[in-house]
Amino acid sequence: MSDPQDPYATLARLLDERWTCRQFLADEVPRETIERLLALGQRTPSWCNTQPWQVIVTSGEGTHRFRKGLLEHVASQPPAPDFDFPAAYTGEHRARRRECGFQLYDSVGIVKGDADASLRQGLRNFELFDAPHVAIITTEDDLGVYGAVDCGLYVNTFLLGAQSLGLAAAPQAALASYSPFLREHFDIPDNRRVVVGISFGYADRDHPVNGFRTSRAALADTVTWH
Repeated sequence: MSDPQDPYATLARLLDERWTCRQFLADEVPRETIERLLALGQRTPSWCNTQPWQVIVTSGEGTHRFRKGLLEHVASQPPAPDFDFPAAYTGEHRARRRECGFQLYDSVGIVKGDADASLRQGLRNFELFDAPHVAIITTEDDLGVYGAVDCGLYVNTFLLGAQSLGLAAAPQAALASYSPFLREHFDIPDNRRVVVGISFGYADRDHPVNGFRTSRAALADTVTWH
């Protein structure tokens, strides 16, 4: 039996138990708990200690206004992310993406080929999966790809921190795909680039969409030894 005080065991447990939540309860997270989460995020390592992330956090009416405005924008405007999205998914990347997608659709009873149901599920991203809070992560434009990489590390710390505090979270590139709206809505300066959004709160564990877990590739598929 592993030692519960062993740091490796603790980290392994947090990584193993974390999942992307796609249905939240309406209950708001106490401000003190959110501040504890954000304090953990500040311990994220970064290139030359630049700490390029800036974080916008919504609560209460701020979340409701954002959700309403985003849905209206998505209905009438095309995506325009600050960072290019993947040009294509091929090989094992396509297979892993499809596996996750099929698990998601199966969990909510969407039949393959049901375009209307698929579209509706996709729009759930912009409803924030009913989360009471969202965090928008931006980076400094001058720092380029390495600023975005550092923000990716911040996101990982945020997700594990949320798990450690009994919270659930959903990192969403979908939100960043409408960067012009985010920039206007939150008055984000032109020198900042939107990396990702994270919806967070308490998970609705009874909802079937939160019942599946994605797989992970074996080390032999991802590591080359020399």
